[in-house]
Amino acid sequence: MSAIRVLVADDHALVREGIRYVLDAEPGIDVVAEARNGAEAVELALLHNPDVVVLDITMPEETGLSAAARLRDLLPGTRVLLLSMHDQAEYVREGMRIGTHGFILKDSAGEELRAAIRAVYAGGTFFSPAVVKRMSTAAPVPPPPAPSLLELLTPRERDVLHGVARGFTNKAIAAELGISRRTVEAHRESLMRKVDIHSVAGLTRFALEVGLGGAS
Repeated sequence: MSAIRVLVADDHALVREGIRYVLDAEPGIDVVAEARNGAEAVELALLHNPDVVVLDITMPEETGLSAAARLRDLLPGTRVLLLSMHDQAEYVREGMRIGTHGFILKDSAGEELRAAIRAVYAGGTFFSPAVVKRMSTAAPVPPPPAPSLLELLTPRERDVLHGVARGFTNKAIAAELGISRRTVEAHRESLMRKVDIHSVAGLTRFALEVGLGGAS
């Protein structure tokens, strides 16, 4: 039986090394590549076509959620396992909405990570027990924002929202739009007030719902 081919994406080298150490100790699991951010994860996934991608949610240049959404379209056969220090319900829900296959916390034991990889590879899902408990006590999901909210935003605010949804930093958005970082920050604060959303995950979800998510 062939080994499960895994790509690991995390912006911290020590975390990647730790995950590789845990997985290399397990017969039947082979780490084929390591990525430092979401954009690199997608690039390497297209090159190596792994069975499972372990994606940290919070990474520079492109977030794990943004990368996961692109992988869903580019490599639909690849299973995606999200990795995070935190168990925020909104991140878990967004991961489920875009079609990822599991969510595991960084403080999980190595045995749990290996079990998660085997579970999603076999076609199932896997969520850390702490995540399941958190979701069971989380507040109900509010109704999705109405598309009419988009009409409240100026064209430049929509551009900034699109950049946020792709996981870009304010600096990267400024470079792409040819404006200053301070101007991007002003537009970002304004659009957050208008749509009453104050987190990256929330803005990403809103952008996808109104058709401003994904690559340009």
